[in-house]
Amino acid sequence: MGSGKTHWGRLLSQKLSIPFFDLDEQVIAHEGKSIPEIFAKDGEEHFRMVEKDALHIITESHDSFVMACGGGSPCYFNNIEYMHQSGTTVWINTPLDSLFQRLMQEKESRPLIKSLTDEQLKGFIAKKFADRRIYYEQADIVMDEEPLELEKLIKKIFHT
Repeated sequence: MGSGKTHWGRLLSQKLSIPFFDLDEQVIAHEGKSIPEIFAKDGEEHFRMVEKDALHIITESHDSFVMACGGGSPCYFNNIEYMHQSGTTVWINTPLDSLFQRLMQEKESRPLIKSLTDEQLKGFIAKKFADRRIYYEQADIVMDEEPLELEKLIKKIFHT
């Protein structure tokens, strides 16, 4: 959350003239509910199953595309392995301090963190990162430069 996956994914897809998919948006469209509503009414396990199904549908129906997946997507159902088999994976390794600053500015528009205090938000970010890092580190490409530059990302993806 807050790393810029959707922003950079859209820019990359435009530059490469290929479709862009936001996996969270696909889940929302399929379920007809927001992600917090899905979590509250159906539970995380249901959300993760729909997310996995959407991931498979997109990868099996498109030869080339850019996808922004949710931060937890690679952490369930061996999705990281499936992603590797299906294409090139990129981790936007944003420093935790930068994530905190961005999320503070976006707090009102993000239901999962809206009610957190500053200290709780810092803890939330640190915990999610600690839990998920093992999956993120498996990415084919790690982008940890700030600010991120689209041309550098493209060069890494295409090894030029």
